[in-house]
Amino acid sequence: MSSIDPHALRAAFGSFMTGVTVVTARSADGTPVGFAANSFASVSLDPPLLLVCPGKFLSSYDSFANCTHFAVNVLAEGQEEVSNTFSSFKGDRFARVAHHLDSNGVPIIEGAIAQFSCSTHQSLPAGDHCILIGQVQDFTQTGAPGLGYVGGQYFSLGVERAALENTLDTAVCGAIIKEADHVLLEQTPKGFRPPQITSADRGQMRQNLCKDLEARGIKLRLEQAYSVFDDRHSGTHFAYFLANSTSSSSNDTLQAVPIQDLAGLSYSSPAIAQMMARFALEARTGGFALYLGDAQRGDVHPSSERI
Repeated sequence: MSSIDPHALRAAFGSFMTGVTVVTARSADGTPVGFAANSFASVSLDPPLLLVCPGKFLSSYDSFANCTHFAVNVLAEGQEEVSNTFSSFKGDRFARVAHHLDSNGVPIIEGAIAQFSCSTHQSLPAGDHCILIGQVQDFTQTGAPGLGYVGGQYFSLGVERAALENTLDTAVCGAIIKEADHVLLEQTPKGFRPPQITSADRGQMRQNLCKDLEARGIKLRLEQAYSVFDDRHSGTHFAYFLANSTSSSSNDTLQAVPIQDLAGLSYSSPAIAQMMARFALEARTGGFALYLGDAQRGDVHPSSERI
C-alpha cells in the first residue's frame, strides 16, 4: 500500500497549468454522456491520436471505457459554467449546454475553441482511471483563447496578460464573492467594496488574492474576471473577479449583503457602485459579462466575445 498522501498528491498534480475539456460520448442505450477533464493530451500525428482519462468514480465510466466513438471539446474563455455543469451538475447536462451531433451521433459542445471527433483506438486500465486513446476522424479549431485551469481555479490568459501589460503604478485585485443569494462585502470609511488587496506582482494577483482571503477564513472558488479598469487620476489599475464561497464565512470583517439590496448601498467609489449595480442585474440571469475600460467609461463584453 502506498504511503503517499492522495490529497497532497492531487494538489501537486493540480499545480500543472492546463486547459479544460468536456469529453462526450453515448451510452449503450444512446443516452449522451459527458464529463469535464483537464487530463487531455495529444499522442501522435501519424496516425492522429489523442488521449483522455475517465475516472472510475464517474457514473458514466462504463460508457466511456467501452465506447466506439467519443469527442473532446476544448473550452473557451468564458465557458466556466459549461465546465461546472459537466463537473458537478447531476441532472440533464446537455439540456443546459448548447450542442450539436457529429457524424457519429456524439455531442459536440457549441463555442468550444477546438472539437475532436474520435473513434476509439484503445482503452487501457490505469489505476483508478482508464486511458482512453482516440483516433481523430475530424476536428475544428477557432483560434480563440482557451479557458485555463490551475490549482483548482479557472484563469483567463487574455485578462491576465492585459493586467500585466498595464503601466499604472498600483494594481488592486478584488473578488465579488457570492454566498447563496448574498455577496460578501467589506465596509470602509468611504463605503462598501468587495474584499481586495494591493498586489505588487501582477503575475500573481489571483494567487495572492486567494491567499489573503484564505488567511481571513474565507474559502472560495475564484472564477472569471468581471471588471478590469484603470483610474488614471489615482494611477491605479483594478481587476475584480467573480467568486463563489465554498463554505459559510466566519469572517467578522465582511458583511453578507442580499443581492437584491446591492443597488441601494453606498460604495467606496462611483466605479465600484456601477460595477455592483451591474452585478445585481446580471445575477438575475447568470449572464455575467466582462467590463474593460477606465473608471468612467468602457465596454462590456459578453463571454462569447472575450479576447
